[in-house]
Amino acid sequence: MNVHLQPVIRLPRTSVAKGACAAGDRLLPEETPIALTYDGSTHAVMMASPADLEDFALGFSLSEGIVAGPDDLLSTEIVQHELGFEIRMWLSETCRGAYRTRRRAMAGPVGCGLCGLESLEEAVRPAPRVSGTLQLTPSAVATAMADLSEAQRLNREVRAIHAAGLWRPRQGLVAIREDVGRHNALDKLAGALARAHETCRSSMVLLTSRVSVEMVQKAARMSAPILAAISVPTALAVRVAESSGITLVAVARGESFEVFTHPERVQGL
Repeated sequence: MNVHLQPVIRLPRTSVAKGACAAGDRLLPEETPIALTYDGSTHAVMMASPADLEDFALGFSLSEGIVAGPDDLLSTEIVQHELGFEIRMWLSETCRGAYRTRRRAMAGPVGCGLCGLESLEEAVRPAPRVSGTLQLTPSAVATAMADLSEAQRLNREVRAIHAAGLWRPRQGLVAIREDVGRHNALDKLAGALARAHETCRSSMVLLTSRVSVEMVQKAARMSAPILAAISVPTALAVRVAESSGITLVAVARGESFEVFTHPERVQGL
C-alpha cells in the first residue's frame, strides 16, 4: 500500500444512475495510519488525514496529558513508511518519569482485574475546571458556525472531512484544522494553537461533529469556556461539560441551536 502525502486523492469510479453507467473519477479523503511514539515506545496508532502532523503530535500529547506544553516535547520527527507515518517524540525530563510510570500502570498485571478498572478510569477521567466570563449573542454563535463551514477547504472538495475551529469575538475564526477523524481535527487544532501560543480562554471551540465525552475533555484541556457543535452531544458529554464549567452548545444549524450547560454565557438566556 502506497502512502499519499495529500489529504485528498482522485480515484477512478463508475457511476450508476437510472440504469446508465458512466466512467469517471471522484476526490476522496485519504486515511493513513499514524503511529505516535514517545522515547522510542509506541503509544498509539491512529487513522488520520496525512496533513498538519506536527500539530497532531503536540495536540494529541496535550489532550492525553502526556505533556503540559510545547516545551515538553524536546524533538518531533515525522518518518514516512510504506504503510503510513511514524511520529517520533522525545519527552523532557520532567514528563519522562511520569510517562514511564503511566505506561507501567497501563501494562499492569494480567488477570488481576485492575487493568480493566484503570482503563475505565482513563476513559472517564475528570476534565479540568474551566472558568471565564466570555458571553456571546445568539447571532455570534450562528456567525461562528457559518465561518467554520466557509473555511472548510478540504471538506468542500470531498464532503467527508471533519473540522475543529477556534472563534473569538472581534477576530472571527482564529484557526481551523480538518481531518477524517473528529478527534484528530480537535487535537490538530489544539496543537496548532499551542505552537502559536494562542489562548482559548476567551474563545469558542467549534466542531462539525457530534459531541462525545472525549471532545468535551479535550476542550476542557484547552481551557475553552464555550464548545459549539453542529450535531448532538451524548448524555455523558453533557454531564462532563456541566461539571467542568463548559457552556455546551449543540445542534447549531443556521440561526438555531440548543444550549445544554451553563447558559449564562449566551446572552438572553
